[in-house]
Amino acid sequence: MDFSNAKKAILYRVGLLTLTIFFFSYLIFNDGYFITEVVVLGLLGLQVYSLTRHLEKNNEEIHNFLNSIRHDDISYTYKTDSKNEDTNKLNAELNKVLKDLRNVRKEKEADYQYLKNIVQHVGIGLITFNKSGEVHIINTAAKKLLRINQIENISDLSVVSDSLVDVFTRLRTGGRDLLRLEIGGDIVQLAVYAIELTLRGEEFKLVSIQNIQNELEEKEMEAWQNLVRVLTHEIMNSVTPISSLANTVEDELNLQLHNNQEINQISNEEIEDLHLAVQTIKKRSQGLIRFVQDFRNLTHIPIPKISEIQVKDLLEEMIIFLKKEINDNGVCTTIRVNPTNLTINADKDLIEQVLINLIKNAIQAFDEQTNKLVELSAYVDDKSRPVISVRDNGNGIDEEALEKIFIPFFTTKKTGSGIGLSLSRQIMRQHQGMLGVKTKLDEGTEFFLRF
Repeated sequence: MDFSNAKKAILYRVGLLTLTIFFFSYLIFNDGYFITEVVVLGLLGLQVYSLTRHLEKNNEEIHNFLNSIRHDDISYTYKTDSKNEDTNKLNAELNKVLKDLRNVRKEKEADYQYLKNIVQHVGIGLITFNKSGEVHIINTAAKKLLRINQIENISDLSVVSDSLVDVFTRLRTGGRDLLRLEIGGDIVQLAVYAIELTLRGEEFKLVSIQNIQNELEEKEMEAWQNLVRVLTHEIMNSVTPISSLANTVEDELNLQLHNNQEINQISNEEIEDLHLAVQTIKKRSQGLIRFVQDFRNLTHIPIPKISEIQVKDLLEEMIIFLKKEINDNGVCTTIRVNPTNLTINADKDLIEQVLINLIKNAIQAFDEQTNKLVELSAYVDDKSRPVISVRDNGNGIDEEALEKIFIPFFTTKKTGSGIGLSLSRQIMRQHQGMLGVKTKLDEGTEFFLRF
């Protein structure tokens, strides 16, 4: 803004006022005419008033401008057709600032509408509310999923489910939960995720909800199909030879019973064949019984009896327990626990069962390697959770088998029931933990228990 003319006008007025003051003083000290003194005094007052009015007018324009911004009213336009050129220039600059502010507001409004449309049309339900439960945003997906029109407070969702309101208010940043609800006669499985935010000093919570019922049903069906496939394979492997040999024995006995002889003569060779057939039937029947018992074990996992366990002592006990098998297979073992006093809260018997299974798998993970090594380690991860690792430098697991190793009765071994890893994973889930695996072909495999 160019203030040169404004400065000149003020300097001119101040200069004229100064001369008038000196002239008025001269008249007083030199006993001038009274009428002249009155006129000069009146002229002095007019000059002071003119200067004050000039300054107040500019200040008033700026004061009004600042009030407009303070009250978010930027629609006003200042006149630029005044006789005073300085006032016109000042108003023109103020109008330019207001125009820039209006443009910024339009851009922000456009961005807001853009983000609002995204929130409303995203496929995941989103709800935001403050500490008192007042809902600020609820998108179309959330309304459709919960079958509601509009809510003012999060407590209004009690008409859908009290447990839903409890989860929304209870979850903190990063919290997750699963809810199975009946909404409008349909069963839905909701995955709920929450994050806490602060906006202009006020705390908010953003909750996302998604119906994963279809995905769960697909995974459940896939699991059942894999299970049935394995069950069918195992049962057919046992039943087929039993049925075939039973038919053979039946045909032989039927032949002997219908040869019109009271006393049948069976050769030793025929008896050996019958005996072998009966032995095979017995063997396959026992195998089928063991298979059913393994299946029963898989579906009957006891509730963990939690106690504090010293991890270093636990791993050393496992090495001692499996010492013969380790020595027979020429495997070297190491134990590394950091910190050495690391403890876990778990059911000792169940965790021992998991570790025995994992260590045995590691021992059997080698072909012709000469440097066979199984490493047992325990540590605390970046989220302060205890982790126990069983790592070998064996053959590794190929990608196709890796996708199936936790499927019940799937096994890559010539012997084994194929329920060990599946049972171990279920035990870890009972402990609110997880069993994971990392592998690389020809370099080895690592199973880790995260508590």
